[in-house]
Amino acid sequence: MPESKCGAAEKVKPAASPLSEKPSDIAGNISYHATYSPHFSPLEFGPEQAFYATAESVRDQLIQRWNDTYVHFHKTDPKQTYYLSMEYLQGRALTNAVGNLGITGAYAEAVKKFGYELEALAGQEKDAALGNGGLGRLASCFLDSMATLNLPAWGYGLRYRYGLFKQHISKEGQEEIAEDWLDKFSPWEIPRHDVVFPVRFFGHVEILPDGSRKWAGGEVLKALAYDVPIPGYKTKNAISLRLWEAKATAEDFNLFQFNDGQYESSAQLHARAQQICAVLYPGDATEEGKLLRLKQQFFLCSASLQDMIARFKERKSDRVSGKWSEFPTKVAVQLNDTHPTLAIPELMRLLMDEEGLGWDEAWDITYRTISYTNHTVLPEALEKWSQIVMRKLLPRHMEIIEEIDKRFREMVISKHKEMEGKIDSMKVLDSSNPQKPVVRMANLCVVSSHTVNGVAELHSNILKQELFADYVSIWPSKFQNKTNGITPRRWLRFCNPELSEIVTEWLKTDQWTSNLDLLTGLRKFADDEKLHAEWAAAKLACKKRLAKHVLDVTGVTIDPTSLFDIQIKRIHEYKRQLLNILGAVYRYKKLKEMSAEEKQKVTPRTVMIGGKAFATYTNAKRIVKLVNDVGAVVNNDPEVNKYLKVVFIPNYNVSVAEVLIPGSELSQHISTAGMEASGTSNMKFSLNGCVIIGTLDGANVEIREEVGEDNFFLFGAKADQVAGLRKDRENGLFKPDPRFEEAKQLIRSGAFGSYNYEPLLDSLEGNSGFGRGDYFLVGYDFPGYIDAQDRVDAAYKDKKKWIKMSILNTAGSGKFSSDRTIAQYAKEIWDIKASPVA
Repeated sequence: MPESKCGAAEKVKPAASPLSEKPSDIAGNISYHATYSPHFSPLEFGPEQAFYATAESVRDQLIQRWNDTYVHFHKTDPKQTYYLSMEYLQGRALTNAVGNLGITGAYAEAVKKFGYELEALAGQEKDAALGNGGLGRLASCFLDSMATLNLPAWGYGLRYRYGLFKQHISKEGQEEIAEDWLDKFSPWEIPRHDVVFPVRFFGHVEILPDGSRKWAGGEVLKALAYDVPIPGYKTKNAISLRLWEAKATAEDFNLFQFNDGQYESSAQLHARAQQICAVLYPGDATEEGKLLRLKQQFFLCSASLQDMIARFKERKSDRVSGKWSEFPTKVAVQLNDTHPTLAIPELMRLLMDEEGLGWDEAWDITYRTISYTNHTVLPEALEKWSQIVMRKLLPRHMEIIEEIDKRFREMVISKHKEMEGKIDSMKVLDSSNPQKPVVRMANLCVVSSHTVNGVAELHSNILKQELFADYVSIWPSKFQNKTNGITPRRWLRFCNPELSEIVTEWLKTDQWTSNLDLLTGLRKFADDEKLHAEWAAAKLACKKRLAKHVLDVTGVTIDPTSLFDIQIKRIHEYKRQLLNILGAVYRYKKLKEMSAEEKQKVTPRTVMIGGKAFATYTNAKRIVKLVNDVGAVVNNDPEVNKYLKVVFIPNYNVSVAEVLIPGSELSQHISTAGMEASGTSNMKFSLNGCVIIGTLDGANVEIREEVGEDNFFLFGAKADQVAGLRKDRENGLFKPDPRFEEAKQLIRSGAFGSYNYEPLLDSLEGNSGFGRGDYFLVGYDFPGYIDAQDRVDAAYKDKKKWIKMSILNTAGSGKFSSDRTIAQYAKEIWDIKASPVA
């Protein structure tokens, strides 16, 4: 074992002890991996090498638990849930793994023998670039809860090599760079070379002599499984996130062409295979981009379903009846949004064409197996795929979708005559524009799933009363609500040790980590001065850690005694980062107008905004640039920068959130009411004692109910007012607030640079028209927003009141555990039960 460069006092002898929890044995096991599972030259044992060896040592325990869990599920044969998602935002795994396994202290002591701190080694890990925003983070929280609740479940996704992108901020604004998380390797994933399935694209449909149909020809790629173990908290169970990678075989390599100098032609299928798992959400402005996105979605669905069917057939012979009708009693498939919708026609195809079932039996099995979670009411996010593209790429599936649509329409006419006039909006295939006929994926999900759920009370009500109201008339019991949740392990216990220790001390138990409802016990201490002092000290420690991060990544110095005001989420006009930065611009203007005496009465504030804008979303990228341009001026203005700083946090991801959220005091969740399905970052902030300023949108509604109306800064139009307000705008009835006009005018004046923000500001002008008319009601809500921020300033000056509000936010967060959400899914949708390893 090489001597550590960090000056370890002793050499640690390599010795394999994969399951020991003694620090000395763990150190030996780390040394063993560094020596006998090497990925680097033997002369180096710097922090990076130490991280990989430590991760592989932890992985030993995960593999043992995963193997035990897999064998247990195989023997007991419970019904299992398979969660299909295009995104998973796992974050770093080391801290979470040792925390869930209960060996944090042992590993911390072990790595000290090499001269390292565990926290420093954890910082060497790169976030797995498998997601973008709330959809992926939710899926990862759900996996953590499934494992913790001992549920028989699997996650399925794609192994994106370059992720969405790494965000770099320059003078020009956001620049996109490929993620490098796999440039070396991931120590957590386990390739399963025995789990490989063929996935076909293009080709044609053959009609066989017996009248059955078969998909043939085209190109066939291989799906190779990589498993990432997911440990439960204080349980022996470890489940799997199975990621698929697309491969071509040696047979697909044309050696003759290569030797003839036709290098690109010789490996065409290999190149096309690499494209499938290269990037999350590739640009779809071109026909090629659309085709690639659809390929990705089908690749995930086909490989995952073949895997489920193989596992079902593996155990089928052991069962009493061995019938396919048992499939839904052993398999539950959850579609996380519309991206995995092709699981519906693919399961039908596999059952009919590969297993020989008739339509009626295959349909009954599919319908009883699949359920669908809707995550959006935004029209652009409700996927619609070109029928022409679908028929070209997946000819057999297009036939099946056409038959599903035909039978649905016939059912409505025969059994629900009163709904006949609604068929055009309900049917799966929309050919109203003959030049651009589309498949409505959300409609296909609703028609083909036994259960459809929204993700917050408000969102689910909008689905039932508006978006899917006609379907509710036919299937009133099909629709449910499952308010989202977050894992309290990662999002308080591990990311905020200062606060979690205080919570444990005052509740006299750490059981809250797996029973978050216990947090209500903090309410009786909300006025306790001793708790106030401890709480304030913990928050200050988190703020100082955050200030260091900001300095490291932006070069901007921020004052930990100022109010830390944070909005971090995907950049989108409906999430209204534009409202936030306009508010900051107005605050800056007022500060510039104040006398020195007036400024002394101001509540100093640091406004932080972070998030990625999709590469092709021009207005979102303009918002990113505006935040940076405003910050560049405000932060360098000596008259103001003691009272206001504006910082854009680059490359927002899970690890960044784990620093920002504990250090936040005010968090902005200010989307246009009715447009955010739920949100989960609001739950994370509230759990960490952060007060929310927000609209009555998504889960904000329920958070406000739980934490108390006095501990939430509310403003803005309500969801049921939005349509009327847009109509008023179209009719020229909107009168802008003078403060709103002042903020826009300051930007137009060039105060923040010469960049042309007119196209962005134009979206707020006029009464109607594409990209105009202020669709997201920024102007309407601006005065209420400014007034609410004034209330924030006043409340923050009363430290006792603010800390009490902070405590009551944490105390009211019990409902928002993903353990509660997943327990409801398991009981009310999937019908699965806990299956703990003994």
